[in-house]
Amino acid sequence: MNPIKTTILPFALLAAGMATAQENLPPVEVPEGEPVSEFRTFDPTEEEFENFRGAGNIPHEGGEAVYNAVCSGCHMPDGQGAVGAGEYPALADNELLAAPGYPIYMVVHGQAAMPPFGSLLDDQQIADVVNYVRSHFGNDFVEGEFGEAAPEDVAATRE
Repeated sequence: MNPIKTTILPFALLAAGMATAQENLPPVEVPEGEPVSEFRTFDPTEEEFENFRGAGNIPHEGGEAVYNAVCSGCHMPDGQGAVGAGEYPALADNELLAAPGYPIYMVVHGQAAMPPFGSLLDDQQIADVVNYVRSHFGNDFVEGEFGEAAPEDVAATRE
């Protein structure tokens, strides 16, 4: 029984700490008749929203650097994908990446949980990251029938 007590003690301390932290939060004012929720939202200023929306570009160069800075957070560093707040498909061994058109479109325009990065990345960055994904993680598509993605292909997808 001793191991159970030592296992429960950290959880009890954690729960007590969480309760104390919640007691220190300011009260939420809810209009009469509205449902009460503990969900808090962030109300950005216009300047904060512009910065978040992408007033600046992503400065990374080269496919691997762009992937690590932009893509790996959802698709994971090894390209295996993840399930959590959304579903992030595996890029590893993914036959949908055989031709460059599909991944170019996805990076530029986004879809479902994938946000569009067309306004944050230039044509060369997108071609580089698409080629990187198509030639890594068990994929060997760049040397195949369709060849490399080119900045011109990205520009055509933007139109």
